[in-house]
Amino acid sequence: MASSDKESAVIGLLGLGTMGANLALNIAEKGFKIAVFNRTVETTRRFHAQSGGLAQQIVPCDVLEDLVSALKPPRSIILMLPAGEILDQQIAVLRELLDPDDLIIDAGNANFHDTNRRTAEAKATGVPYLGIGVSGGEEGARHGPSIMGGGPRPAWDRVSHILGAIAAKHDGQACAQWMGEGGAGHFVKSVHNGIEYADMQMIAEVYGILRDGFGMTAAAIGEVFARWNKGPLKSYLIEISAEVSSCRDAQSEKPMLDVILDRAGQKGTGRWTAIEALHLASPATVIEAAVAARNLSSRLGERKAGEAIFGAAPRALAPDALTIDALENALIAGKIVCYAQGFGLLASASDAYGWSLPLPEVARVWRAGCIIRSSMLNDMAEALTKNPTLNLMFSDFFAARLKGSELALREVVAASALAGLPAPALSSGLAYFDMMRTSRSTANMIQAQRDFFGAHSFERIGEEGAHHGPWHKG
Repeated sequence: MASSDKESAVIGLLGLGTMGANLALNIAEKGFKIAVFNRTVETTRRFHAQSGGLAQQIVPCDVLEDLVSALKPPRSIILMLPAGEILDQQIAVLRELLDPDDLIIDAGNANFHDTNRRTAEAKATGVPYLGIGVSGGEEGARHGPSIMGGGPRPAWDRVSHILGAIAAKHDGQACAQWMGEGGAGHFVKSVHNGIEYADMQMIAEVYGILRDGFGMTAAAIGEVFARWNKGPLKSYLIEISAEVSSCRDAQSEKPMLDVILDRAGQKGTGRWTAIEALHLASPATVIEAAVAARNLSSRLGERKAGEAIFGAAPRALAPDALTIDALENALIAGKIVCYAQGFGLLASASDAYGWSLPLPEVARVWRAGCIIRSSMLNDMAEALTKNPTLNLMFSDFFAARLKGSELALREVVAASALAGLPAPALSSGLAYFDMMRTSRSTANMIQAQRDFFGAHSFERIGEEGAHHGPWHKG
């Protein structure tokens, strides 16, 4: 680092992987001088050399001490590192170099429990700690992500002008918001990713019905998705589904989808969401089904063995069993149910952890920049503004939508089951919808069973107190 660069940068960034590099360029492009460091010196120098006209806004640092020296106090440093032990080690090293009023910002995909712990540790050291969720992938990091902040409000306010400047904009409003103390920001990001898993899975299930049930080509499926992207399903994920369906492989000249192995990867955030939903007793069945589906996709050998034993499930749908319009409406219904569960989980966590999560603002932050951005989020923000405690399915707008689309969801799930076309997320969404519209459920049988074998007691209709059955008399 040149001596003239000492204390010249307003923010630092550590970790120049794909996301970190693009976020650094975004910050530099918005007029903020940024100091950068990567454990591999060559990576730092190459990044600076390839940053073109933005190079004068970037201070490359070979060692951590240079990064700290390059920042104007009080210092703020963004960490873009993998979650886990590596991050803890780097935080410990940084704290030895920073002053008590400096700020560490973790912008990676951390588990919110770890963020809670690190926030508590930061209070003991005096170095403030922010955990911010950043969504939008490589493109979002470079040109405008959705940002969900968590930690001390004064620490957020210190850097909110930078984060707001680099965030995506929707109708001029920055998609960057403080969500609450501790791990609130990372939890909101985790739920975002859980919804992302579910949305992708439902789209994949509909793709499978079009491919195997209707016998459509990838290109034709792409045309369907492109048409849907002009209507109620307009969203980033439908948009890119149209693009990947239409793309061809230069090597084989086949549709790209026909050469991609059907084994899906995951980094764990969707799984964290499902685990936390179970912990908080907040049903997120569509997300849970999507996580399970990814896990099943990885068991390729077992799936082949299953097909060898039982034969492939029937694929072609019965004539006139479904229409493409029914698939569109089923996806609309599934999406509403999935988001209702996601916001319900956020409300449960807000109560459990004392965050007071601003649910309407969560919907607004997700309107641009992030992976699950969708035209529906405007209506969700309005519904949550009117009543943030109401299940989204019960709001006037989405109740009307569901009344108009739930029959299609029922038809798609039934036809898929009869044809052996797996639709676990759509099926889970339908089951949730049916349970949430059933005032007299079957849990009375479960309560009777529990009392029979464990004397756990039950409530009687219209009576107070705990009761037992006559199971063991006589």
